[in-house]
Amino acid sequence: MKKLLILLIGLLITGNIIHAQDSKSGRTQFMVRGYGHAGLDYLKTPDGNELSYVGAAFAPIFLFKQGNRFMFESELEFVLEENKLEINLEYANLMFVINKYLMIRAGKFLLPFGTFMERLHPAWINRLSSKPLGFGHDGIAPASGIGLELRGSAPIGGSTINYSIYSTNGPKLKDGSEEPEEAGMLNFENYIDNNINKFIGGRVGYLPLNNSSMEFGLSYFTGKVGDKGSIYEDVRASLWAVDFSYVKQISPIQGVIDIKAQYNQTGVSEAYYPEDEEHRDSTDFYTFNNLSRAYYAQLSYRPSMAGNMFLKNLEIVGRYSELNTPEGSDWESNINELSFGLNYWITWRQVVKINYGIVNSEGGHDAEEGAGKQKSNTLFVHWAIGF
Repeated sequence: MKKLLILLIGLLITGNIIHAQDSKSGRTQFMVRGYGHAGLDYLKTPDGNELSYVGAAFAPIFLFKQGNRFMFESELEFVLEENKLEINLEYANLMFVINKYLMIRAGKFLLPFGTFMERLHPAWINRLSSKPLGFGHDGIAPASGIGLELRGSAPIGGSTINYSIYSTNGPKLKDGSEEPEEAGMLNFENYIDNNINKFIGGRVGYLPLNNSSMEFGLSYFTGKVGDKGSIYEDVRASLWAVDFSYVKQISPIQGVIDIKAQYNQTGVSEAYYPEDEEHRDSTDFYTFNNLSRAYYAQLSYRPSMAGNMFLKNLEIVGRYSELNTPEGSDWESNINELSFGLNYWITWRQVVKINYGIVNSEGGHDAEEGAGKQKSNTLFVHWAIGF
């Protein structure tokens, strides 16, 4: 009996070793990628100037593949903010390939609402050191969500379409109970569902050219945002976006042009909010047309066909972006930004960016008390790398 037990244990250990070796031989793959950046910012405002080294940001991306169908991906972000280390889980999701036209993923993922946050926001991919106004984690549209997604692509003649449909817990309406000045805003960092209703969204992209150099995209995202059982439980948000991309090497100009653009609109249905902290238990409520808009257009040119190696690695970039938030709200504002710069590509995934941004803002709930127009200028010198 003792010999049989030893034999069985030996066979079990041997089987596990063989299985582990078999898994390593092409069946499973693990990879660590990511990006990081650092730099220097010089900010000039009517209230004074600031000069500070920034960055020290590290974003590792973990990729795991088992067989030809199952994958897992995750990104962490380590960044220093106000002398504190902040660690964020940007996304973590499982993916399964159903066929060559369709895959499913579940967990936390970057939402394909437009293209900027899903494809362009990493520091070494974004051609400028800042994000467009209204885009990002504090923007008017979602960056990520927890839920389920079906996505894929398919050829149509000489063109291609890509598509995505997803369901997430959705954002939460800020009713002003904690921060009265933010009443009516959406909290996109709300990952626990505050009601039974789920948000439904999707995007369709159309690439009309057979070389896929041009793409048009249309996105939509909608659902209820109020807390269940509250007076806001039927308040609904509807968001939509259009995006455009064109990347092409053109011989007459001896280089590559890269055009990117996106328009976002966020609307929240009518709701009444307490005037302020003192009137929270009274009948003094106000409302406004809760509609926000943000857009950007960007053009870059790189003389990739130049004979000089130094010139081939240079890139000129310019971007205009604008953000308009609801008139009559405590967070009312009209802001525009013009950014331009010169980049030098050390390698295809390592870049030094020298950018300059001019921001003009107007509005705010205290504009009548003298907030008026403000202007700020920022010089960015950043070094970013993808690995």
